[in-house]
Amino acid sequence: MKTLSIVLAITALSFAPKKLPDLNEKIIKYVDSVMGTKVDRGECWDLAAGALAYSEAYFDRSSMKTITTYGRRLNPDKEEILPGDLIQFEGVLLKWKENNTTFSESMGQHTAIVYKVNAPKNYEIAHQNTSSWGKKVGVSTFRLDRMQKGKVFIYRPIKEK
Repeated sequence: MKTLSIVLAITALSFAPKKLPDLNEKIIKYVDSVMGTKVDRGECWDLAAGALAYSEAYFDRSSMKTITTYGRRLNPDKEEILPGDLIQFEGVLLKWKENNTTFSESMGQHTAIVYKVNAPKNYEIAHQNTSSWGKKVGVSTFRLDRMQKGKVFIYRPIKEK
């Protein structure tokens, strides 16, 4: 019985949610505060801008014509993605099959915030200016393993460069 208790305690610790970095925590707090509302003009980028301003995180505006930089770029194959990380989509096409139905979704240029991590490469993302939520902030699933083409850049918010 003692061994079972120790195994259960160790298992519970391994699945206990980790404390998020402070900036990520502030970004999620901001997203929660605006959920279901329109942030600024309702553009996808406006949600990220509001979250970065609220958390006082760094944002590089010098590369607006190419790829926007929201912090330290992450490699989802090698690094853990956390709620509060930011995602920039460039020409992304997702395709997947469920039962006998094939689904697809595209994002030409889009910005979102990781709201929840379901599993590696499987996220709930908060965003606005979508076909599902219109100009209001909502949450939907994004699975990186369904990506057929395009680029996805994931950033960890940082205080300063």
